Amino acid sequence: QVELVESGGGLVQPGGSLRLSCAASGSFWGLRDMAWYRQAAGNQRELVARITYGGDTNYGDSVKGRFTISRDNKKNTAYLQMDDLKSEDTAVYSCNADVIISGWPPRNTWGQGTQVTVTV
Repeated sequence: QVELVESGGGLVQPGGSLRLSCAASGSFWGLRDMAWYRQAAGNQRELVARITYGGDTNYGDSVKGRFTISRDNKKNTAYLQMDDLKSEDTAVYSCNADVIISGWPPRNTWGQGTQVTVTV
């Protein structure tokens, strides 16, 4: 069984920063793409950022220049550094990963999510 556990969410003022972590645990061979998604109340889930095993990244338009995704493959962990946070960044942030459990294809796996609230 594979589990993705997010941490680092919380309450922050506009202009502030937070760093989210997503750690994979359990029995698996490895991780391919890892990503962060978010869903604000009343909105559809949207891609925040994605990173390949080799470190290639892509970002949602609304966070470009403010958020940075990274990963530590030895620790099976992805990070999301969020700077210059705005009220519209308030959402539940969820980690997603393609997990190689046995053979192919990888299993797409979600974490439970962590709340980020940006407010004065």
